[in-house]
Parts: sequence; structure tokens; C-alpha cells
Amino acid sequence: MDRVVLAGGLRSAFGAFRGSLSGIEMTDLAGRVGAGCLAAAGLPADRVDHVVFTTTVPSGRDSLFSARVVGIKAGLPEAAGALAVVRACASGLQALISADQQVRLGQSRITLAGGGESYSRVPHVLQTHREGQARGPSTLEDMLDWAYRCPFSQEYMGETAENLAEDYGYDRAPMDDWALQSQERARAARDSGFLARQILPLEVKRGRETVVFDRDECIRDDATAEKLARLRPVFREGGVVTAASASTVNDAAGFMLVGSQSALESEGVAPRGVIRDWAVVGVPARIMGHGPVPAIRALLDKTGLRISDIDYFEINEAFAAVNVHAETQLGIPRDVHNLYGGGISIGHPPGVTGVRMCLTALQHLEETGGRRAILSMCLGAGQGMALLVERV
Repeated sequence: MDRVVLAGGLRSAFGAFRGSLSGIEMTDLAGRVGAGCLAAAGLPADRVDHVVFTTTVPSGRDSLFSARVVGIKAGLPEAAGALAVVRACASGLQALISADQQVRLGQSRITLAGGGESYSRVPHVLQTHREGQARGPSTLEDMLDWAYRCPFSQEYMGETAENLAEDYGYDRAPMDDWALQSQERARAARDSGFLARQILPLEVKRGRETVVFDRDECIRDDATAEKLARLRPVFREGGVVTAASASTVNDAAGFMLVGSQSALESEGVAPRGVIRDWAVVGVPARIMGHGPVPAIRALLDKTGLRISDIDYFEINEAFAAVNVHAETQLGIPRDVHNLYGGGISIGHPPGVTGVRMCLTALQHLEETGGRRAILSMCLGAGQGMALLVERV
């Protein structure tokens, strides 16, 4: 059987909530980035026979048909198939996995896989008017608020990070340390050009001007230990989670090519990596940030590998508590873990985060000569996911 490989890949810079990308419909943004991904790889759009796409919260009318709409806007032929997938914060990883499965099953030769989010454009809704409301005020509910609450307890996700810290005895100091490190590493990755190599510059409107948007918008140049220490906890009095140690709210899009090696190489597209295996586990929703620990353990058990066999780890920084916990429980060395920033500094648009993590991991392996990377994250409602990729 022909080997299934990951190739190419680009993302937009991550826009801040109500920031530089907020004026663009999600499907327009994703279509532009998808087309840019194909162009950068030198792959004609009509060679792609499927798109696998994810977006976690509808942000416009055509979001309900996101995969098909984005595929057409990216220039794919009308004959191409389209599949929409969602797996909470791991949706970007799931898009890559589902594309890999499509190719393995012979349903596709070359797939454009990725995701897009426009959290700035997520609507408010009225739930009382379908049947009509005879009297009294109506309340607009924020669909974005729904996305950030546990569906079981209605706690904010940040409160589940507080639960994790309380259960395992973590205090605030390592959270602030991790948050500062994330900003410092992201700044260094930006300034060195590492992040630029995975970003597609986009023209966007800023007032009456058209400007090029090509830098992640939430990296803080002014972050210092002293400033972080002065921030008050957001979710719990005396807690460990502040605005600085939580991931940001973002708009973005990102894609990779997933296809048979022979099909891609026949088009002049070099493979970058392969998905070796993956694991998903359930965990108590009240401590969802625990998810990467059993997920990584399950993946290592499946593959017969050890922590020391992995050259690099990308673990999503939903909250600093997630990464501190994973390091503590698994013995992950700090010098192979999120070396280029993460959700706290670069951002966390759930449909795109897994794609960004994969781009970063493969780029790191290519530039250092490493072989294996594990990508992992916690998922709202209580799951953990881990994916093993290898450089080709």
C-alpha cells in the first residue's frame, strides 16, 4: 500500500479577538489560506479530490456547510468531495487524521486538510422565539460563551484548570513562569523568522487602508515577570489562572496536504512527515486539563515508545496548568516542550491549533534533524488526544 504522507502547509497569522481578521468571513479567510497553501506547494487545485475541514463554532450562514464552501473558495473542482469534522480543541488534529484515513481507505488521493475560526464573528442567539414568546423580555445568549463552558457543570474552562491545580497541589508560581516562558519563546520564534515560515501573508482592511497581516497578534512584547505577578486570578479568588496564563481568543485558518506519497511526488510535492499513530481518552470533565497525560501514555503504550524516544512535544497551552501538569506527571523535559510558544502567546483557535502544532513540530524536526514528535491537548467536556508524527 502506498504510504500516506503530510506535505506542504501554511496558516494565517493568528488574529486577536475583534482584531485584524475580524472583518473577514471565516470561509473567505479559510478559502484564501487554502488556496495559498496549494500555491505554495505548487499543486494545481484540480489535483485535490477532497477537503477535510473543521470549525468549532458557526460564525456565519455558510459555516454550516463549511467544508464544501471552503473547498470551492480555495479553488477545488466541483467534483471534489468535502468532509466536516469536529473534536473540540483537537479539531485541527482530527482534520489531519480524518484526511489520513480517507487516503488509507482509498477514498482520496490528495486531500486539503485544515480548519478555520472566526470567534470575533460568532453570533448571539435568541432561543425563545422559534415558538414565539407571548410576554416578557428576551435574552440574547452568546454562542461563544457556550464554547467556553463545560457542558456538564457549566463551569468556565478556566475553572476546570483551577480544579486541576487544586487536585494536584500546584500553586501559582509555576503557572506565571510558564506563561512568561511562552511569551519569550514566541517572541524569539517570531524574531528569528521561525513562525514566518509557516504564515501566509494576507492583505486585510485596517480602517481605510489595506495592510499586510503576517504576524501573530497576541504575542506580548511587554510581558515581564513583574507584570504577570500583579495580575489578579480570573476564575477563582486566590486561584492560579490569570489572563496571562490562559490561552487567547482568536481568528485564523490553516491547512496541510495529506495524500499518497506517489500522488504528491508525481505533482512535484515533497513529503514532510507521516502520522504514525494516535490515541484519544476520556477524563473527568471537571479536570479536562489532565487529558494529555493519559492520552500520551496510551499512545506510548500503543507504539512501544518511551518519553525519551520522542524528540519534541507540542502540548496545547489551553492553560499553563495543562503543561505544568503534563511535565510533572510524565517527566517531559522542558527543553523539548513548546519551544516556540503556544496557545498562551500565539493563540488557540480550536479548529486551527492542531494544524499549527503539526506545522511547528515538523518544522522543528526538519531544522534539528529529529525524527519523532508528539502533539497533544486537552478537550472541553473531558478528553485528551495525542498524535505521533515522524519526519520523512
